[in-house]
Amino acid sequence: MTDPVARDVLVRVAKLSKHFPTKLAWPKTAAAPHVIAWRAVSRMNATVKAVSEVDLEIYQGETLGLVGESGCGKSTLGRTILRLLEPSAGTIEFAGRDLTRLTRRALRPLRREMQMIFQDPYASLNPRMSIGDAIGEPLEIHALAKTSRERAARVQELLARVGLRGDAAERYPHEFSGGQRQRIGIARALACRPRFIVCDEPISALDVSIQAQIVNLLEDLQEAEKLTYLFISHDLKIVQHICDRVAVMYLGRIVELADAKTLYRDPKHPYSIALLSAVPRIDPAKRRDRVILQGDVPSPLSPPPGCPFHTRCPVASKPRACFEELPRLRVLSNGSQAACHVAE
Repeated sequence: MTDPVARDVLVRVAKLSKHFPTKLAWPKTAAAPHVIAWRAVSRMNATVKAVSEVDLEIYQGETLGLVGESGCGKSTLGRTILRLLEPSAGTIEFAGRDLTRLTRRALRPLRREMQMIFQDPYASLNPRMSIGDAIGEPLEIHALAKTSRERAARVQELLARVGLRGDAAERYPHEFSGGQRQRIGIARALACRPRFIVCDEPISALDVSIQAQIVNLLEDLQEAEKLTYLFISHDLKIVQHICDRVAVMYLGRIVELADAKTLYRDPKHPYSIALLSAVPRIDPAKRRDRVILQGDVPSPLSPPPGCPFHTRCPVASKPRACFEELPRLRVLSNGSQAACHVAE
């Protein structure tokens, strides 16, 4: 892990939002038959607010962790930063260039510098394409290999870098285990020599015995290739091990941002406290009192007013601002940032 202090900002997002228009069925109520038939085909317009006004900086050479419950918008944020999804609002800067102002043609040369490792290594590979073709495809798209021999040599180099034998190039995805397929996905992400990689839960689909191998591989590659990671995960122990800083996400918003040591030692936001209280600890002296959150996560179709966490927050009943005012990230006493009216 690296110290982000005094480092250059590689990725900066400001007020970034991603909303998905959708349709809702009319509620079923007693009505005349012709009204029921009309309602069966009619829908109400609605908007899923998957990501809302996210401000984030990712430093060159660091690993920024992104954690939160399933459905909070982590993967959507990662894909929007890469412009795999078009943002609804806000700006995305990569190496000083505003990606939101670039056309698809102008963006294409930058694609080689920004890659993604997907959660499901099997779904992300074409089952009809050999491993050599899958890894070599980015080289052809970006014209990084002048001849087929040069392309094959680069594929062999990448396979060796991720710990696979050279004959894997002639085989197909179904012939490999989950861990091996994830190594192939990493090799493909490295093909264009990127600077920034979004790791979208890269180990969640793997056996526990394989997870440590993949994490160690990512760390080794980061040091050798000078890579910058956005590491999306729900495994808080892995995040603590691999990440320099951690952003906690809830209902599409960043609610706390701190360096990993500070967050795990002294979380400030009530949601972060609840998350970390669930992390198992062997040492009884380091165990936290378990915080059980009541209720369910609100729907992103209609987020609650004020603080989005106030419907489940154990301390939200004290200040009225929790119910009326949206908290913004602010620097607290321990140096972390939290979007909370109560945290100090």
